[in-house]
Parts: sequence; C-alpha cells; structure tokens
Amino acid sequence: MAKKKNSNTGFEYVEPIGDRVLVRKDEPKRETRGGIALPDAAEIPTITGRIVTISAVVENDDELPLRQYDKILFHPKNAIPVDLEHDNQLFVIPVEDVVAVFRRDPPAE
Repeated sequence: MAKKKNSNTGFEYVEPIGDRVLVRKDEPKRETRGGIALPDAAEIPTITGRIVTISAVVENDDELPLRQYDKILFHPKNAIPVDLEHDNQLFVIPVEDVVAVFRRDPPAE
C-alpha cells in the first residue's frame, strides 16, 4: 500500500478497490531516441509506470498477470490521480486500461 506520514492523523494508506492497481507513472521523456532535445511545451503522454500496489481482487485472480513492482504500459484516459505526494505521480488505474506488462523472460509454457 502507498502511504504518507501525515503529522495530524498518522499514516494514510491508498489501497485500490476492485479491479484496479496503484501506479507510479514514469517521468516524461525530454529527449528522442536519436538524442534530439524536446522543448518543454511539447507534450508527449507518458503511459508507462510501475505498479506500487494491487487490490485484493487483482492479487487473488490467477488470470491477471499483474504483480507489485511490474512495469506496465497503460491507457491514461481513466487514470485517477492520487494527491498523496508533492510530485503527484501516483494514479489508480483500472486493470482493463493496462495494455501490456514488460517482462525480461517470456512466460513458461
């Protein structure tokens, strides 16, 4: 679970409910693969990130290959921002918006 120390109330936890995961999105790219620097005004949507935590529903579903710390590619349309950090990089993502999981090895057959 993502947590933040709050001086007044102790800790706050973010636990996704239902078919959702909590994702820390990757920083937007400031340079192309060829090394061309992009101006700050250029908006290139960042749609990759790391799963911070998963809901109990996702954790107990053997059909969903999502685990904590997986790097994923997701569709940002339904991403819900979580205002828990100053840089606001946390988002709750429905699992149907996760379109790919990055793996080092192919799945065993």
